[in-house]
Amino acid sequence: MAGHEAQPSLLQPSLLQGFPDRAPVNGPPLAAENPVARVVLESSLPHLDRPFDYSVPAELAEVAAPGVRVKVKFNGQELNGYIIERRADSDAAAPLSTLHKVVSPVAVLTPAALELAGTVAGRYVGSLSDVLRTAIPPRVAKVEKELLAGDFEAGVVDLKPATDAHAWASYGNGEPYLQHLAKGGSPKAVLTALQGFGPGGWPAMVASAVATVRSSGRGAVVVVPDYRDLEQLEAALANVLPSSDVARLTADDGQTPRYRNFLRLLSGTAGVAIGTRSAAYAPVRDLGLVVCWDDGDDLHIEQRAPYAHTREVLLLRAEQENAACLMASHNRSTELQRLVEMQWAVPIEAPRSTVRATAPRVLNTADSFEQERDPLARIARLPGAAWRAAKEGLERGPVLVQVARAGYAPSLVCETCRELARCNACQGPLAVNSSSAMPACRWCSTPAPQWRCMHCSGTRLRRGAAGVMRTAEELGRAFPGKAVVTSSGEHIKATVPDAPALVVATVGAEPVASNGYAAALLLDGNSLLRRENLRAGEDTVRRWFNAASLVKPASQGGLVVITADDTAATGALLRWDAAGFASRELALRKELQLPPAVRVASVTGPRADVVHFSDALETSAHLASIAKLRKAGPAPVQLSASNQGSAAAVENDADVRTLYFIPYADAAETTRAMRAVKVANAAKRTSGPVQLRLDGVDVL
Repeated sequence: MAGHEAQPSLLQPSLLQGFPDRAPVNGPPLAAENPVARVVLESSLPHLDRPFDYSVPAELAEVAAPGVRVKVKFNGQELNGYIIERRADSDAAAPLSTLHKVVSPVAVLTPAALELAGTVAGRYVGSLSDVLRTAIPPRVAKVEKELLAGDFEAGVVDLKPATDAHAWASYGNGEPYLQHLAKGGSPKAVLTALQGFGPGGWPAMVASAVATVRSSGRGAVVVVPDYRDLEQLEAALANVLPSSDVARLTADDGQTPRYRNFLRLLSGTAGVAIGTRSAAYAPVRDLGLVVCWDDGDDLHIEQRAPYAHTREVLLLRAEQENAACLMASHNRSTELQRLVEMQWAVPIEAPRSTVRATAPRVLNTADSFEQERDPLARIARLPGAAWRAAKEGLERGPVLVQVARAGYAPSLVCETCRELARCNACQGPLAVNSSSAMPACRWCSTPAPQWRCMHCSGTRLRRGAAGVMRTAEELGRAFPGKAVVTSSGEHIKATVPDAPALVVATVGAEPVASNGYAAALLLDGNSLLRRENLRAGEDTVRRWFNAASLVKPASQGGLVVITADDTAATGALLRWDAAGFASRELALRKELQLPPAVRVASVTGPRADVVHFSDALETSAHLASIAKLRKAGPAPVQLSASNQGSAAAVENDADVRTLYFIPYADAAETTRAMRAVKVANAAKRTSGPVQLRLDGVDVL
């Protein structure tokens, strides 16, 4: 069994458990033409991930079209589903149950969306229903009435060639890429943008590419990580396209606006879809371009099964619909570097002369020159060079301060032995929210007024790390009279004024200053680099480049100061060489056979269930290449402090994880086998469910 290339049977009936209710022989009169409807149910059960045939009564013959929502009877229950096909006959041996109800005559599931959903489900070993749940927003009846009443009118779109494309001229391959788009071509490219603000920033460049593809009469889909990027992109598009041609798709807007924009795209009254993850499936007609901004951001990963990544969805869609593809960011992920080295995509980069003219000057407080001037710079939270950069920058405009952690003091340690202070109730880490607050557990919120160290019996605490609020407090004392703005947690700011101010933000929450920051201080670099994650260095470089791109050019006094050890990641920012760092990282991953040089599948759950799944997979007749797979585990997912010394507790209680490293040549065969085992276990109930994830970024 398989879907698209790997798993075509996702859309084919099979002999598995679970059948629709059977209708009596003498039922209502059926439709004269194509009286059989093939329906995909809205069910996440693996063994129901296939179409079921239902008979179409004559009264529903006109409205029961492919793509509409329906209700059907299944095992005594009423389930939702979608008609994917009308047929003249059925393969079923017994009489068919009739369609219970057509929920809406609007065909929300297009053939292209169905094919893409099947492809994504096959790649991530998920169910078609789970993908459709993301692709199609919930129904809003009053919006459908507007559509059926003809209230959706097409806007007048100016299809003249885009003129606001001067920023692309500064990049190698930039102008040829736009020319190819304008002529109706489908080029694939990876853009490394220099600036995150102003007329030369990434929003203006993406808007120019979208306007160019619209000038060829085709549509576009642009997906960004969050609402702040979405607002910047929407403002840039307003300069080159009429607002009636752009539709936002994001859950933050609410169900009614989201569904209205979905139907605008479906009806063709809008030709450009912009939004967050679900916008990757937007029903844009005559798709000509797909764009993903900052593919390394974790927000691009769907948080529900099958945990698909926006980048992969758009790459699959570009291949399926023969559309152009633009993967853009300030840095370059190892996945995109792999596409460049495979020559699937062409790089669009600025030459070194443009980089020197556009990028800010970058200074590292850990280099030998700074160490001689300030011997304590390596251990100081705000070294002398950073303090001077902030002082001078405040005379010209806002100064950005990037910190690693939110809160005030997100971790506390024993002052005597420096061991992490933990809650006596749940063993969670202790923290304080302000200078006068009582220590409390970050997990269970239990106060700890009389804490005692379990290692040395000490009773005094000290900060193990300073959060954004503590940093803002310290900077307020260091620069009296200067405004201090914070951006973190639930209070993230999208923009800040150009007036002089200290803007303290956690990584990923940096606001945009319209004319750029005068300086940026990148604190806590070593904390970011030392995380126990395969992608710690890659992710840190991405966050550094994202922050540094908000600073004015060096010719205007722009300065970025890093407080981190002299590593390859630090050197990448000092040289402003994102592509070089990505190439180095990918070469190391290839040597070690780690993602993205290979694919990785993680099987997580209770030990007995994980072992049962692995045994079934390794003995599967579908998997002839199992001997080639490298396996790691099963191993405990997380060893809590309460059971560190108990092997029995680890064996019996903790969830475990087994990893399979899959060469791309064997990926199709392996995913087919994994899906077959998953379906068989669900149908036979021989073991409990396990979480199966493909290419999860948090498992290594």
